[in-house]
Amino acid sequence: MSAISHHSEPQAGRGGFGRLLRAEWIKFRTVRGWVVTMTAAALVTVLLGLLSASSNHASCSAGPVEIACPPPLVGPDGEAVDDKFYFVHRPLSGDGSITARLTSMTGQIRKPDITPGQRNVVPGVVPWAKAGVMIKESTKQGSAYAAVMMTGEHGVRMQHNFTHDVAGQPGGVSQQSPRWFRLTRSGDTLTGYESADGTNWTQIGTATLAGLPQIVQIGMFATSPGDLTVTQGDLGGSIAAARFTEATGEFDQVELQGNTSGAWRTDDIDVTIAPDGAEHHPGRASQSGGTFSITGVGDIAPAIEGPTPERPLSSALTGLILVIVVAVMFITAEYRHGLIRTTLLAGPRRGRMLAVKALALGLVTFAAALPATAITFTVGGRILRDNGNAVLPVSLLTQVRIVVGMAALFALAAVLSLALGALLRRSVAAVITAIAVIVVPHILATTSVLPDSAAQWLLRVTPAAGFATQQSIPEYAHVLGHYAPIAGFYPLPPWAGLAVLAGYAALALGLAVIQLRRRDA
Repeated sequence: MSAISHHSEPQAGRGGFGRLLRAEWIKFRTVRGWVVTMTAAALVTVLLGLLSASSNHASCSAGPVEIACPPPLVGPDGEAVDDKFYFVHRPLSGDGSITARLTSMTGQIRKPDITPGQRNVVPGVVPWAKAGVMIKESTKQGSAYAAVMMTGEHGVRMQHNFTHDVAGQPGGVSQQSPRWFRLTRSGDTLTGYESADGTNWTQIGTATLAGLPQIVQIGMFATSPGDLTVTQGDLGGSIAAARFTEATGEFDQVELQGNTSGAWRTDDIDVTIAPDGAEHHPGRASQSGGTFSITGVGDIAPAIEGPTPERPLSSALTGLILVIVVAVMFITAEYRHGLIRTTLLAGPRRGRMLAVKALALGLVTFAAALPATAITFTVGGRILRDNGNAVLPVSLLTQVRIVVGMAALFALAAVLSLALGALLRRSVAAVITAIAVIVVPHILATTSVLPDSAAQWLLRVTPAAGFATQQSIPEYAHVLGHYAPIAGFYPLPPWAGLAVLAGYAALALGLAVIQLRRRDA
């Protein structure tokens, strides 16, 4: 052992960081058990992910016949959207505008039944019920649009192309009615205005709808998303349910400018057809002189419910546990076999030695996890779609972020586990600790065990925050949803979650370096 020490020490200055990194890589690949386990972690991630995707089948019904579920409706920017409302409209050729006064907005909400079998329907509007004026490319679902509207509790808004939302005057419909709205078209640019008296106008915002055709549809609309109720399950987790609602907007003083022709047309966009062929919860409209009453059901917004493309990556937990075992063994084996002083002589600066080991392990783990997560994500997603699942679409950039982010999660978890191994110096204790701080919080937060607040707290302050990198569908401020970990939503943005995990890894490494300097000086 002294001969090894004497030979290694002079080389430290000549080889530097690169030589030490290569030495750690050689050390890793010469231990067959580590290589086999790391390979097994990648294979398990892929195989379990594809198996999970293969077991997920979905179908829809058309009357008594089961059919493949249609793909999600896609908006102008490629995101999944809901486009369901009642529309009273005329064609507009070229530039023009619509001005209308919303005199009132009312509605109905179905609440949980108090008496079994008796529908509990109460008057009222949900926070994101909408009624206003709209210019839309066509009546085809998912087509481009811009709208100025009153909402149930979020005041006046201008929205366009489903994901874009600009606030006007605040306050609910009870504080804002009556309200004048104006929407103008000049080429591809649409501008929204509001007024309290029909004389003094305030601009809300503008929207550019690239490629807007010469002839568009201009008119008034109403819609109302379901009333979301979140209750606590028997095990502590949350259960969300959305119930029927409708909103009715009353309009008068309607004025059109530009080249419009013909009578007003009505369309119940995406009305649900029941198995017997009848319309289920249809909208409606009536006109008396210059007054319009429009009732709508549904929403015009991004869709956030449905199978998400990251679902096959749920298998990553099993692979991650194997990575944790390898990472811990990579450092504790040196203590167990008395090799740590030889390693220190090769690189006398203890902080550098541990940093080199962490970097080598992180690179190896990332290299193994990247193809595994890429295969699981892409092939697993294809299997889900082939099995009839209407997987929500996401952009290519989001797909790359999920794959690379999950590989980074594996690498950072490996570095944190190595640091815990250096601190505890006992394999079993370090493995249990690493699993307890990385894997267990994620399991507790994403199953029906904890209340939503506790689950979100865990995913903010523990290393499990790193799992936020796999979230594909963002939260939208103008969409009421069950934004909880059990529904696939994390409290931190993807890269912020990874930053929390990286912070824990850096802190543990720093403590390990301090301990190494004190105990092995």
